[in-house]
Amino acid sequence: MTSPLEQKKIKISGPSIVTANRTWDGAVIYRTAGQGWSNELGDAAIVRTNDDARALLAESVADDLGAVGAYVAPVAITEGGRIEPGNLREQIRRSGVTIGLPVSIGLPVQV
Repeated sequence: MTSPLEQKKIKISGPSIVTANRTWDGAVIYRTAGQGWSNELGDAAIVRTNDDARALLAESVADDLGAVGAYVAPVAITEGGRIEPGNLREQIRRSGVTIGLPVSIGLPVQV
């Protein structure tokens, strides 16, 4: 992942997308192939090379219409073609802080 200020550090090793937050409500949004933004991860433009990631990020930053803090993030593509966040940070960012944890993590349960 990278921020616009660190574009030189873009190194992707798998499918990635450009994501940001919408300025008027803070919602997580994704850059589409049609040079727009969507709040649906499935609409995101997938990039697989550093050059494509740089180009999509530069386009997103130059756009500056309703998005702030654009950066490149990894995604996973299921066998059925569904796009999922590629790491825990993006899962939390997309779904909020309520995520399922393994039951047997060894922590005491407080009631």
